[in-house]
This record gives sequence, C-alpha cells and structure tokens, in this order.
Amino acid sequence: MKKILTYSLSGILVVVLVLAIFYYATSGPGETMSFQDPYHTERPTAQGSKLMVASGHPLATKAALEILEKGGNAADAGVAALLVLNVTQGEEASFPGVAPLLYYDQADKKVHSYIGVGTAPAKATIEYFKSRGHESIPMLKYSSQLVPASPDVIVALLKKYGTKSFEEVSKPAIQIAEEGFPVHRILMRNLNIGVLKRLGLKFLLPYNAKIYVGDKWWKPLHPGERFKRPALSATLKELAETEKAASSSGKNRAESLDALRDYFYKGPIADKIAKAHEEHDGTMAKSDLVRYSADWEVPLQGNYGPYTIFSNRTWNQGAVVPIVLQILEGIDLKSMGHNSKEYVHTVIQAIELAMADREKYFGDPAYVSVPEKGLLSKEYAVERRKLLQSKAFGKTPPSGNPFLFESPANAKKIAYQKENTLANNEGAFFDLTPSFWERTESGKIGRDTTYLSIIDSKGNSLSLTPSDFPQSPIIEGDITLGIRMTQFRLDPNHPSALVPGKRPTITPNASMVFKDGKFWMSFGTPGGDMQTQAVVQVFLNLVVFGMDPQEAVSAPRFRSLNWPDAFSPHKYYPGRIELEEDIYKKEGKALEALGYEVKEREKWEYDFGAPCISLKDPKTGILYGGADPRKESWAEGK
Repeated sequence: MKKILTYSLSGILVVVLVLAIFYYATSGPGETMSFQDPYHTERPTAQGSKLMVASGHPLATKAALEILEKGGNAADAGVAALLVLNVTQGEEASFPGVAPLLYYDQADKKVHSYIGVGTAPAKATIEYFKSRGHESIPMLKYSSQLVPASPDVIVALLKKYGTKSFEEVSKPAIQIAEEGFPVHRILMRNLNIGVLKRLGLKFLLPYNAKIYVGDKWWKPLHPGERFKRPALSATLKELAETEKAASSSGKNRAESLDALRDYFYKGPIADKIAKAHEEHDGTMAKSDLVRYSADWEVPLQGNYGPYTIFSNRTWNQGAVVPIVLQILEGIDLKSMGHNSKEYVHTVIQAIELAMADREKYFGDPAYVSVPEKGLLSKEYAVERRKLLQSKAFGKTPPSGNPFLFESPANAKKIAYQKENTLANNEGAFFDLTPSFWERTESGKIGRDTTYLSIIDSKGNSLSLTPSDFPQSPIIEGDITLGIRMTQFRLDPNHPSALVPGKRPTITPNASMVFKDGKFWMSFGTPGGDMQTQAVVQVFLNLVVFGMDPQEAVSAPRFRSLNWPDAFSPHKYYPGRIELEEDIYKKEGKALEALGYEVKEREKWEYDFGAPCISLKDPKTGILYGGADPRKESWAEGK
C-alpha cells in the first residue's frame, strides 16, 4: 500500500511539473505596451545645446528631461530619474537602496560628494553571524539588510540644490508604477529564471515572488508586456502626501522635506521594517533607523594629464579609478593599439595593483584609518608603476605602502604602518588560494546596479549610481532593503570588517571629470567589481584613443577577476581574465601565453558593465551623451 501511495504521489508530482513546464514554455504575454527596446542595438552619440541626460532606462531619461524642461535643475531631475529607475529596474536598483552621489554645483564650481550607503544595525556583529554558523554574511535573510540610504540622499539633495518638491519629482515614478511599463530584456534576463527556481522563490521569499512573478509563478515574462508596481506606487504616494501635508500646515520647503524623511526613518515605514526584523531574527531595530544620518563630504581626486578625476571616499570603491589612471599616466598606451595584447595586459596589471590596495585599505573612513592621500599621491603611483611586468601576476599582486606617502602630520602612523605592512607584504603575492576562497566557474554575484548622469541648462551636473536587489525579504509596501550587508567581511582584521554603525565598502560609485580645471564629464556604470574597470576603459577610450562618448561605451571590453569578489562569499579566481569576443578572437591566445587564464564572453556582454556619459565640450559648450548597448540604457539631449 505504501509503495502504491509513493508511486501515486511521484506520478502526480511528475504530472504537475510537466504541466508547469508546458505552461512556462507556451504561455504568451499578458497585456502588452508599445516599446522600442534599445538593448543590443547601435545608436548615435546623443547631442544637445542645453540639456543632457544618460541613464540606465529610457523612461528615466525621459522623466529627467521633462523635469528639466519644466524649470527644474540637475538635482530635481536626478531624483525624478532615480525614482523611475527604482520602478523600472527594481530588480537591480530598488527603492530605498544605496545611492552614491557626486554633484557639480556651477555656482561654486566645485564637486560635492554625498554618502549614499547605510550603516550596519546595532545588533549586526561578527559574533551574531558566526553564532549562526556563517563564515560570510548570507543572502535571502533579513540580516542581509543595511539601514537604507536613498530617502536620506533624496532629501539632502533636494534641500541643498533642488528647487522642486518631492511631490513634483515623484509624479513620473508613481504614474509608471501604477500604469505599468513595458518589460525589457534585462528584466526578462533577471526574472526568467526557470520554472523550478520561480517555484522556489515563491516558497523562500513569498512577498518578493508576489512583487516580481505574481500569482502565475510558472509564467515567464515577454517583451513589451505591461509590468506594474502598485505597492511601490502607494509607498511613494505616502511620502509625497506627508510632504504635502507638512507644507499645508505652514512648514517651509526644507521642513516639509524633513517631515517626509521622518515618515520614513522615524514613522510608519520604520515601524514596518523594525517589526519584520523582530519577527524573523533580523538585526534592525527602529532605533537604528531613527539615528541614521549621512552628510556631504569633500570627494577624493586624482589626475591624468590635464584631467582631474573625482570619486566618493572609501566607503565605496570609486577611488580605484584615479588610482589606476595615475599608475598608467606617462605610459604610451596609444602606441600599443586599442585592445591589443600589450594594452590589455598593461591596463589589467594597473587595475590589479589598485584592487590589491582596495582589498588592503578601503573601508569606512569614519571607522578605519585609510591612507587616502597616500593612495592618490603621484609619487605612490610611480612606485606602483614599477611593479608592471612582462608576464601576468597570476595571483593578486601585493598591496603597497601608501602610508609612506601621507602627510608629515602622520609620521607616527607611517612608522607603524611601515613596520607592519612591509613585514606582511615583502614582495610576496597575497595567499588567496582556493583553499581559502571558494573557486567556481561563475563570477556573477547579485543582480547588478544602474546609473544616471545629468547636465542641466545652468551647467550643474549629477552623477548617481543607485543599486540594491530583492535577494532578501522585501518589506510590505515593496520596500527592498537589499543585501549590501554582504559587502562586509566577518574577518575583524579586514578594513571592511563588520562593526555596528559602520558602512561597508560597496561597489557602486559615482565619477566626474574636469579638464583643465573645468567641468567636463559625469559618468559611471553598473557592474559590481567590473564598475571601476569599465570606467577606466571608457575614460581611456575617450582621452587616449579619441573616441566620441557613444563609441567609448560601445567598444569591446575586458576584465580581471584576480582578487576576492566584493560580495560574499568573496569568491576568488587567481589569474583569470575575461574578454569580449572581438578581443578574444584577436588576442586571446597571446594573453594566455602571458600566463592568464582567459575566458571568452559574447559581444556586448551584460557582465561587462553598462556605462553612461554626459559630457560638455569645453570649447563649444555642446553637450554629448553616450549610453551602453549592453543594457537598455539611453542618452538624450535637448
């Protein structure tokens, strides 16, 4: 009898799976919308005389342009586009995730950085995770979640530089979330994960599944199908109505924006977040949200010839870009030929040297003594340049000793660091072998990020890199707190070691460039550890090889994976590089001969970043934009 019952149940299960697979394979789209998908298509360089927007999605670019044409500035348009990206690319850059920001203010002609990543909750300690058997911070859990950052970034940006209300700039996102937007190919790539995985998502993260796959968990998405985010629309409306009510009660613009912020961090939304964490062994309490704050800061900068490259501080990896470029400065890259064996080898080595220093020194500067001046000094770059060699490093190269290049005021710290760092490094490569770091065949972690750049009619500019993905439980109201805790380490000696109140060193970062002391360009990209690599290559395409912005972002790219990945479990691929097919066909074998483990990837591969550019010609004042065809990015000017 038991055997018969077992066979019957097995048969039923097989039938259910077969039917599910049939439905998955044959189900057509629901209601569709008119949509021209720019993914994997050639496009011209965008041009404008007054306005330029380049973002990760055409609807975000459109929303920003509409705000600008109604008299808003780069700050107003930036918030509008950010919220639209949160709707249309929520599986990559959800509300209220991280939002690293650089803003160029034409009035004072300076670049300002805003801290766009949240902090670890008070309960989130190394001991908390170790006691639960974790060697690195896990995904899929409430404990993966940082205190959210973007509502604070939005309020700070609108208060300091904006001219419009949150109610005005949130209208496009609310409308799109309510009415729906056409499914695009990246959304399909991220969510059409196979019938069994979709079923698993429904059981593991049921509310996430409701938001992203709906009741028909077996049904795949189709191009142009209408995709709605009603719960997110309702949440954004709550915030807009809170601001409006404060304004109606007699509060001024700044006070009304503060009321919106309080509604999120001290009011009903904070209550929902805290309740979910309390009920599911999470780490976040309401007190963590109430005391959360961030601030404006002076950005870091480096130079490459007449160009000054700005980045956020070391709570993210952005400073890798100027560090790499300073190592490469003075090398005749142009004579090597674009994407030649010599060029790829040289640029990859500079990237690996900078990433070794990221791994050794980058951390929240409020908690870690980071040698920022030393890392970005030209003298230090000269010393690192001496390590370039004819063969591949094979492993992560040694970190340097930037403390030796700090100011004399740090003499005691220099002496201490010299003694310890030289003893630790002494010409040896990091021992990051697979016995310490899991080695697998896939380097893909997470679901990427997006990007946004703007130049307004007065010359103000914004560079913003929103991110976070629904790989931890979404809070009621379609509030996605993401998995940025996974960019902490559970090693107390690591500069990005987990400490309550600290910020992890996240991958999303923003970049800006001046030429001869004047604003020239805002640019950035999604892509995890690929972000800084893609930005360096795009910069060199523009500056060394004279490409226009669209050519620069469309050109074939390469990447190294020769260090521990920034996301847990921090996988490591010693000596591995990956080349898009155009480079691989010409130089793959030659690079293997230099000692690299070389992998071929397809043309315009999603994992190679998707930079966007907003650029102002210093001579003519004409604005140019570029948007990467590897994703559904779009640039447009007026």
